[in-house]
Amino acid sequence: MLLTRTTRTKPWRRWAAVLSAATLGVGLLAGCGSDSSDSADKASSGNSAAAGGAFPVTVEHAFGSTKITKAPERVVTVGYTDDQTVLAFGTKPVGMVDQYPNPAGKSPDINTQWPWVKDKWGSTRPEVVMKNGDSGPNYEKIAALRPDLIIAVYSEVDRAAYDKLSRIAPTVGRTKGEKEPFSAPWQDNALQIAKALGRAEEGEKMIADVQDQLAAAKKAHPEFARETAVALSWYENSVAPFTSTDVRGRLVSGIGFPYRTEIDKVADGSFYTKLSPERIDLVDVDRIFVINDTADTAALKKFKLFTNLDAVKNGKVSYLPDSEGSAVGAAISQGTLLSMPYAIDELVKSAGQV
Repeated sequence: MLLTRTTRTKPWRRWAAVLSAATLGVGLLAGCGSDSSDSADKASSGNSAAAGGAFPVTVEHAFGSTKITKAPERVVTVGYTDDQTVLAFGTKPVGMVDQYPNPAGKSPDINTQWPWVKDKWGSTRPEVVMKNGDSGPNYEKIAALRPDLIIAVYSEVDRAAYDKLSRIAPTVGRTKGEKEPFSAPWQDNALQIAKALGRAEEGEKMIADVQDQLAAAKKAHPEFARETAVALSWYENSVAPFTSTDVRGRLVSGIGFPYRTEIDKVADGSFYTKLSPERIDLVDVDRIFVINDTADTAALKKFKLFTNLDAVKNGKVSYLPDSEGSAVGAAISQGTLLSMPYAIDELVKSAGQV
């Protein structure tokens, strides 16, 4: 569930506002590089054991190519979920993006406390270099962290932002073949980051392990193939289904459910669409997976066009909490090497309960 959150409080996490095109001078960036937080320094020291991989390495991406000469120890991630993939390889980023808003006064940051990342972060508290909905990353803060690598893969970073980031440290952007931000399969994103860390072979093995888990779930539940399905949320007083190419759609089909691909045409290149009342037929399927927290789920259950669907009447709806409780929705939406095993297990479990 990912949308611009500049003026909204709902946790739909993907579309950051267009990044500022203002140019930061090289001198300013260099001048900011002499200071860093204690937590960032701890993250760096905790990465020495994880350093390794095959270097030098050159990674091609949407903005060209980047050469990384040695194993990075101070990594800043400006993609919404890039921190999790970096963590999967044993490196703790010194800076990251807050994909989900951290409740006021709550500590530690909930983005470091998901069940699938909590042990990886341990006591390390990375610096937040951007919050979902910000106009762009905080370049001064990034420079102050003295990174030796910046990763902007699951990100809306454009050429202007990339150029500014590259003045601070070698920066790897989204995959070269990705036409629109966030449109690459999770496997491609994972491998892109693995390459930047000099761990391409290890990344391929981890990707294969997740794919094997998906295949095993599909094989164990042949009954899934007999039910059409869709993943959706309640957003801005509308039923909002995700496309078959979105990570949520890919996961639902990955465990064996035929997905309602007609949604893709209506979405017209976006990863989701808000349905008008006359198009509620697009989610008239055998099984529905709802990703929402409590308040929005309650609102959805009061929407008559939804409650009149056969899947709802037949009890074929899985209500998956997003950022609350087990946070299954967050795991599904993030689609990373760390979240996918958890997401697959929980998704299969929920399908078996309805």
